[in-house]
Formats: sequence, structure tokens, C-alpha cells
Amino acid sequence: MTLQQLKYVIEVARSRSISKAAQNLFISQPSLSNALKELEKEIGIRIFMRTNKGIILTPEGEEFLGYARQVVEQVALLENRYTNTQSIQQHFSVSAQHYAFAVSAFVRLLKDYKRDEYEFTLRETRTYEIIEDVKNLRSEIGILYVNDFNSNVINKFLREGNLVFHELFEAKPHVFISSGNPLAKQEFVTLSDLIPYPYLSFEQGDYNSFYFSEEILSTISRPKNIRVSDRATLFNLLIGLNGYTISTGVISQKLNGKDIVSVPLRVDERITVGYITHKNIENTPLANIYIEYLKETIAEEQV
Repeated sequence: MTLQQLKYVIEVARSRSISKAAQNLFISQPSLSNALKELEKEIGIRIFMRTNKGIILTPEGEEFLGYARQVVEQVALLENRYTNTQSIQQHFSVSAQHYAFAVSAFVRLLKDYKRDEYEFTLRETRTYEIIEDVKNLRSEIGILYVNDFNSNVINKFLREGNLVFHELFEAKPHVFISSGNPLAKQEFVTLSDLIPYPYLSFEQGDYNSFYFSEEILSTISRPKNIRVSDRATLFNLLIGLNGYTISTGVISQKLNGKDIVSVPLRVDERITVGYITHKNIENTPLANIYIEYLKETIAEEQV
């Protein structure tokens, strides 16, 4: 077993395609396939399976990938510390619901990352896709919430994907509204107060069920509804249309300015926000650093 073979496994798992991985590694596809076959023969397990959706890891392959990442990461740290040779390009991916604190922590990670080369990915995406990303090792960390309404469904998908939920914080629901909204100066708002205003939520694609909604109280009927796919659009509509959305109350003025404010929503609900990881994969050093930045950012920005 060689370090090069471990790098091959990591790249194939990331690309989910032998041909794409070969291009990224600057080797021929037959050479890559042969190297993987030799490795599988040597260690006595099957690492990858071919499906109609591309290359996926076997359960044994998932465990092997976790060890491979640790070895390659540690070698990179040694090279960076003790040699002048160029270290390998580092990869790190996060998938998250549309939380500003996830972006703030990602910014802090990049600012403190002292390397000339890296490839980091932050996906603000749909709830189901977050679970799929971490399950299939496209992302190390996934960020989402659970509450009494959706926990049975979300936890079922987590169990089936060998994923673990780690709590970051528990919050009372708040509404995000424009600072110019007539409700912005109130100590709290009620659902009745919000009836005249457009309700903004994130669409969930093929999994647009109430259980995958990013906003609690998703089953309530509202006269004015707007679905969007990205946070910038939602915030622009909050300001332009005096709309509202329901979230955690954690908002970043550094990223979003003072045009959006958070006001407590008077309902008997709680939101538990956390991150998910793969049960069989140990966190890389970058993942652990990002988690610490998440906790620090939340502590600074939480209402």
C-alpha cells in the first residue's frame, strides 16, 4: 500500500467518477483503475461499487477512506512543517442549511488557513441533499436543525445513512424582517401579527415535504407565500417586500449589515441546530477547527 494509492482513493471518492478522478490526478483512466484493483486485492476489501449514479463507496470503503484521509492529512502536516517541498492541495467541504453563522465560521477558517493551495467547498443547499452529501462523503460536515415536528423523519434518514447528529445550540424561534418593517421595533411578534406580510421560505426541490422544511411551523396556511433557493434573494425580498421568514435568531451583521433584524416569535416551539458527521469517519483536523469556529461564531452572534 502506498501513499499515492491513498490519494487515488480520496480523489475517486470526491469525484464519484474514475474518469473525472483520472483527469484531476493527471493519469490515465486504465492506470487509475489498475491501481485501485491492486489496492483492493492487497487489503482484501472492495472499496468502490459502480451504480447508475456513478461510483460509490462500499461500507468497508467508507471506513477505509476515513483512515486514508487521516494518513494523507498527517503527511501533509509533516511536509508543511519539516520540508520545503510543495504540500498537497487540501480539500474540505461543508453542506448547510441557509445559516449566516455557517458562512461566518467558513470565512474564519479560510482566513486562518496558511497554505498557498486548497480547495474548500461550502454548499448552502436543501435539507435532503445535506444528508446525502455527508452520507456519500461529499461533505465532512452537514448543518441542519431538528425539532419535535421533524425529528422522527430526520433521525430515520440519519440512522439509515450511518450519520450522527451533534447539537450546537437550542434556540427559540425568531423572525427575520427588514429593519424598516413596522414590526421591527416590537419586543416580540405573534403569528397573527405576521398575516399581512409575505412569508418567505427555502424551496426543497423533490423533497419539498413539511418535514424537510428549513422553517418551523411549515404546515401553517399563509395567504402570501414566496419560495426562494438562496439566502441573498430571500434577504433582498425581506427588505423589498417587507416579508418575513422564521429562523433561529442568530444573524451576522458583519455579513448582512443592519438592514435585517431578528425579533422573537411568541410560539411554544424550540429549535435544535447541530451538525452531522459520518459515524464511520473520524473528523479531519480541518473539520475540528471548523466546528470550533462554528461554536465561537454562534456564541458571538446569538441573540
